[in-house]
Amino acid sequence: MIDSGTEVMLKPGDTPLSAWREIWRGAAVRLDPAARTVVAESAAAVARILAKGEPVYGINTGFGKLATVQIDDGDLATLQRNLVLSHAAGVGDPSPRAVVRLMMVLKLASLAQGASGVLPATVELLERMIQLDLIPVVPSQGSVGASGDLAPLAHMAATMIGVGEIEAVGRRKPAARALSEAGLAPLELGPKEGLALLNGTQFSAANALAGLFEAERLFRSALVTGALSTEAAKGSDTPFDERIHVLRRQPGQVEAARALRELMAGSAIRASHLIGDPRVQDPYCLRCQPQVMGAALDVLRQAAATLAFEANGVSDNPLIFPDADEALSGGNFHAEPVAFAADMIALAICEIGSIAERRIAMLVDPALSGLPAFLTPKPGLNSGFMIPQVTAAALVSENKQLAHPASVDSIPTSANQEDHVSMAAHGARRLLAMVRNLEGVLAVELLAAAQGCDFHSPLASSEALEAVRARLRRDVPTLDHDRHFAPDIAAAAAILQTGELALPHLPGVA
Repeated sequence: MIDSGTEVMLKPGDTPLSAWREIWRGAAVRLDPAARTVVAESAAAVARILAKGEPVYGINTGFGKLATVQIDDGDLATLQRNLVLSHAAGVGDPSPRAVVRLMMVLKLASLAQGASGVLPATVELLERMIQLDLIPVVPSQGSVGASGDLAPLAHMAATMIGVGEIEAVGRRKPAARALSEAGLAPLELGPKEGLALLNGTQFSAANALAGLFEAERLFRSALVTGALSTEAAKGSDTPFDERIHVLRRQPGQVEAARALRELMAGSAIRASHLIGDPRVQDPYCLRCQPQVMGAALDVLRQAAATLAFEANGVSDNPLIFPDADEALSGGNFHAEPVAFAADMIALAICEIGSIAERRIAMLVDPALSGLPAFLTPKPGLNSGFMIPQVTAAALVSENKQLAHPASVDSIPTSANQEDHVSMAAHGARRLLAMVRNLEGVLAVELLAAAQGCDFHSPLASSEALEAVRARLRRDVPTLDHDRHFAPDIAAAAAILQTGELALPHLPGVA
């Protein structure tokens, strides 16, 4: 992610979704100074709780199935260090650094609410690591989404005590060295601190938020490519008439229809076949765009609401309540809300791509589109868009497999003490892979739709859609004969990645 040039004041428990989007895009982060008071109060409460001499889970006991084992006061620091090191057992490729950074900020926001019992120095180190772009190397696999994202967060926590690796200035370094070069000292963990750092849903939530924000970008882009495909096929905008959609009362559908109407407003291509068009109705992939895209928008918004709560919540265990000097054990680490949200986002991504691929298939079929076969002026000698449509189909089918719900699975862990888990981590982690697949589908649609509109020259589409076509043509010329196609798809995907097609006035999740 490229630094957006903005700074977000992180207000623990009260950070809007738009701010989390900016953080995902690289915004600098500064913790609200007011949080330091409640953090200190929480740490003092842990000391008072310990002084009572009673066993308290996570503070002076073992963990998981070993919660009945009480630990001597002299071993409490070792207990926390052992917890971090033993739980840093992830495998797989490193997580994207932007995801890890977002995870760190989510953890910072959680700890800073004063319910986790960590020392102010711990919060300060985490904040400085974020600000100095010292990003832990965190394996992507190993969490079942309860008790929290233990392995990924343990890898983050390990770097804070000088173990593991940190990526700094584009290079991976031993954590202790990276901290030293930045003028920082590793932590010696106090009671409860190791557990507070690695217990929580921040890895799952970071991946889910990343998927949400990227899905939002491509949702908006798909409205644009869908409108352009409608123009290429000389489709009707009558199905986008507001009167149709207000009767359905689905809010996303109403907004999607409005967006499509506005995108096509003033089109000379549309005006050219308003009268005398023998076609009574367009295929569903054109006619039902508001229904499909609107449903996807509603689902994305529902997921966004869940994730906004999660980003501002505390998912540690046990939780410290300084006003009563109590440590209460519960299950906020269970990431079921995130798992459901991730599954919903996956379904939306899948369906946005599915209907887009059907539009591509329609455009390359002269019997449906009225355009030259495979969108090439000389079919037969040239194959045109034959295989790009196959590529889109392959990507859509892969997303169908990836969209299988993760939240319906569970497997017992920790000797059946943790006997129901959410699987939120891999449910959320798959989203960026699905986004990349959708990006490929929309890149092909952008190329195909622009190529189809080229055949209608000198008729032009709307001002908005012509600007999109002109932007594409800066990088990709019209396909007048077969050429190496992969660079064209890559160029179109690069345009999508910039967000240029995700026009800000189009509907989004927040």
